[in-house]
Amino acid sequence: MSVFTNQVGYYTNSVKIATVKDVSACTLFRNDKIVKEFNGFELKYDENSGDNISVVDFSEIKEPGIYYFTDNLGNKSCSFTISDNPYDKLFTDIQKMFYFQRCGMELEEKYAGIYSHKACHTAKVTLLKDPSVSCDCLGGWHDAGDYGRYVSAGAVAVAHLLYAYDLCKDKFNVSLNIPESGNGMPDILNEVAYELKFLLCMQRNDGAMYHKCTSMYHTGFVMPEDDGLPFFITPVTSVSTGDACGVFAQAAAIYKKYDEEFSKTLKEAAIKSFEWLLANPLYIFENPKECYTGTYEDPCDSDERLYAYTQIYLLTGDERCLGLIRNILEYKINTTALGWSDVGGFTSLAVLTAGPEVFPDDLTARLRQQWLDEADRLVNVSTGNSYGIACHPYNFNWGSNMGVLLNGMVLCFAHHLTGLDKYINAAIAQFDYILGRNAMDVSYVTGHGERAFRNPHNRPTVADNIDDPIPGFVSGGPNRFPCDPDAKKIIPEGTAPMKCFADVIGSYSTNEITIYWNSPLVFLLAYIKSVFEK
Repeated sequence: MSVFTNQVGYYTNSVKIATVKDVSACTLFRNDKIVKEFNGFELKYDENSGDNISVVDFSEIKEPGIYYFTDNLGNKSCSFTISDNPYDKLFTDIQKMFYFQRCGMELEEKYAGIYSHKACHTAKVTLLKDPSVSCDCLGGWHDAGDYGRYVSAGAVAVAHLLYAYDLCKDKFNVSLNIPESGNGMPDILNEVAYELKFLLCMQRNDGAMYHKCTSMYHTGFVMPEDDGLPFFITPVTSVSTGDACGVFAQAAAIYKKYDEEFSKTLKEAAIKSFEWLLANPLYIFENPKECYTGTYEDPCDSDERLYAYTQIYLLTGDERCLGLIRNILEYKINTTALGWSDVGGFTSLAVLTAGPEVFPDDLTARLRQQWLDEADRLVNVSTGNSYGIACHPYNFNWGSNMGVLLNGMVLCFAHHLTGLDKYINAAIAQFDYILGRNAMDVSYVTGHGERAFRNPHNRPTVADNIDDPIPGFVSGGPNRFPCDPDAKKIIPEGTAPMKCFADVIGSYSTNEITIYWNSPLVFLLAYIKSVFEK
C-alpha cells in the first residue's frame, strides 16, 4: 500500500494527516463515494523508512463516517473512521491490558472472557543466596511477555498512569470490568493499586526495595499457572528504592480521597524509603551470573533520588528535600526523561503541576524552560519528516515505540503548559504512527486497526490456543538491531530502521509487550481525549 493512516480514526475537529509513498495522486472516499482528490505530491527521501514520501492533509474533512484512500495505482488503504469519539474502545483496552498482566490471582471469565486463567505464582519467595529471608510477593503485573516482576519497571508504569489520571481525571470515569469495578474508586486507580500492593511487598523493613522477583530464567511458552519454576527476590538497590519512594509518595496523595488507610500505608512506605535513601549511597544492581531474566540495570540513581525527593517534598513539606533537589539538578539530569532508566522528567511533571506557590520560582522557571526546549526540538524533528515521527534513524532500538510514546507525553505536557497547537498536533502525529501511519502499514496495538499486529511475544498468546490476541497490547516496534533468530530470518540486512519489525511470536527484540509501553499510550490518549472531547 502507498497511503498510510491512523487505522483507528481521527477526531472531526483535529488535524488529520496521512503519508503517501511513491505515488503522484490519491483519492479519499467516504462510504465508497469520492470525497476529495489529492495530487501534486512533492516526494522526499526519508532516512527512517528508506521511502520517498509526502503528506496528505485532509483536516478540512469533518463529516463523520468510514473513510479510505485509493492511490493512482489502484491500491486501497485501510479503512478508518472520522467521529467525535473514535477512541473509546481503544482507551478501555489499553487500560485493561494491565488487568490481563495480573499475577497471583485467577482471571475469572466474567472479567477476562475467553482469556480467563487460573491463579499463578502464589508461593512464597526467598532472597537469592539467602533462603532465610522470605516474603509473600503476591500480586502485581507480569512485566512483559515473561512472568517476572521488576520494581523499577512497575514503578515507572505506575507513574505514567498516575500522572495521566492527575491531568485528565474526567476521562477515567469508565468501567474496565475488573473485580474492583463499582467500588467508588476509578478503575485505573483500582488497577494501579494492584501493582502498588505488590511493590509494598518488595519493601524491606528498613525501607529499601528488592530489585526484582523472578525465576532464574524465562519459562517456556506456557500459561502463567503452569510455570513451575521457583521464584526469588534479588538484593535491594538504591535505584529501585528511589523509584518506589517516588510512586508511593505520589500515590499516597492521590488515594487519600478514596482510601485513607491505603494512603496512610503508602505514605509510611514512602517515608521509610526516603530515610533509607538519605542514609545510604548508590546501590547498583548486578544481575547474578546464574540469572538470565531482565536485568533493568542502571548505574546512576541520581534521577531516581530526584523523583523521590520531589514527591516527598510535595507529600510532607520536608525542607531537606529542596536542597537535595537543587544539588542533584547540578548533575545535568535529563529533566524530560520518562523511561524506566531515566526518570528525571517525573520531577518536572511534579514541580510544574504543583505550581510556583509550592516550589521556588527559579526552579519552576528552569524546569519549564527545559521542558519546552525539548518539546520544540521534538516538534522540529516531527515536522521535518512526512511520517510525522519525532525520531531519527538511531532512535529505532529495542522498544522504539516506547520512545515514540514518551515523546508524545512530552509534547502533550508542553501543550498543557502553553495551549499551543504545534505541541498537540505533533503529539497526535506520534499517536498516528503507533496506529498505522508508519512504513510497515501496521497498527502496533492488538485488536485496533485493520492491519493490527497479531503475534506479540507474550507467553499466554501462544499457550491459550486462542487465535486472536488480547486486544490493547502495544508492540515494542522496529529495532534496527534485531537480535532474535526469528527477526533475523525475516528482516534482511540493510533494511531501513522503521521497517526492522517482525510480527512473529519469537521476535522478542521487535515484538514483545511490556507494561511500560502501554502506560505512556494511556497517558497520551487520555490527554488527547481531554483536548478534543470537551
